[in-house]
Amino acid sequence: MANAPVSDVKDVETPSESSSDTHFNVSRLLGSWRTAGIFIPFLILFIILSISSQPFLQSTNLINILDQQASLLVIAAAGTLVLVAGGIDLSVGATYGLTSVIAGQIAEHHAPWIAVVAGLGIGLLIGLVNGTIVTVFKINPLITTLAMSFVIGGIATKVTGGNLIVLTTDPGFAKVAGTNFLGMPSAVWIMIVIVVALALLLSRTTFGRFVVAAGGNAEAARLAGVRVNMVRIVTFVLSGGAAAAGGIIDTSRVLSAQASSGGSALAFTVLAGIVVGGTSIAGGEGAVPRTVIGVLFIALIGNGFDLLGFDPLYQQIVLGVILLIAVGLDMWARKRQR
Repeated sequence: MANAPVSDVKDVETPSESSSDTHFNVSRLLGSWRTAGIFIPFLILFIILSISSQPFLQSTNLINILDQQASLLVIAAAGTLVLVAGGIDLSVGATYGLTSVIAGQIAEHHAPWIAVVAGLGIGLLIGLVNGTIVTVFKINPLITTLAMSFVIGGIATKVTGGNLIVLTTDPGFAKVAGTNFLGMPSAVWIMIVIVVALALLLSRTTFGRFVVAAGGNAEAARLAGVRVNMVRIVTFVLSGGAAAAGGIIDTSRVLSAQASSGGSALAFTVLAGIVVGGTSIAGGEGAVPRTVIGVLFIALIGNGFDLLGFDPLYQQIVLGVILLIAVGLDMWARKRQR
């Protein structure tokens, strides 16, 4: 019996090919969700608030949101690099509080630029200590930064005696974050510059690729010549500096500071914004623009609760549920991609 011509034989999809195609489609879908997932609920929430609350779309309200979130956006942008590199920084709230009170005390008796430099220096030093402990002494970053938050908070309370620092003698420090330029306060412009710089650092530089490699597969990155420990130390230094910048911005805005002004609440809000924005809690995946949307998404929830007169207690419940969903989706996506 003659063999059938090749042209007469129909292609048959094997189970392995079908499984491969399905896996490809799922991976592509998950990749799309990681890239644009937060933009969809953000847009929906923005439209709902625009319709339900007349004051929401007023320029005064929108600029006020950016002004109030300027410090959080700066801290979260740097925290994104830490998380992508495989770490976590829970000390940002305490660093924020310490640098706030120290910058405030110095600004009372010296030029504003001295207060700014001193505050940033302290933040960078704290970040260096965090990074060194995590990489050199191999202590879990969550435990390290949690313990450091207690140490830093205790120092801040000791420095101030637990008292509120109020700036009264030198109004010049208020110009750091309160100068209006093109209709927006300088705090917003400072935030934009820092956030854009960190976004470009992560997405457009060799160092940014090293950060992703260190968080994705540290051992493979080491074998490829990446100095993983140094990369992680730099991300912690940037996080400490950003926390200090946030503290200085807010102290300049309100001309007062308190040791307990940051704490665990600020650290939680920052982490929530980063994770809701799509940065993986396990490292190796994330982007600063998505973090910006994540932080602003949480800010819109708070602003909406205020404008619509909802009980603020429910806001905490909503944020907790959103964070659980975001982390759950991230872990599920990772398992599917494997």
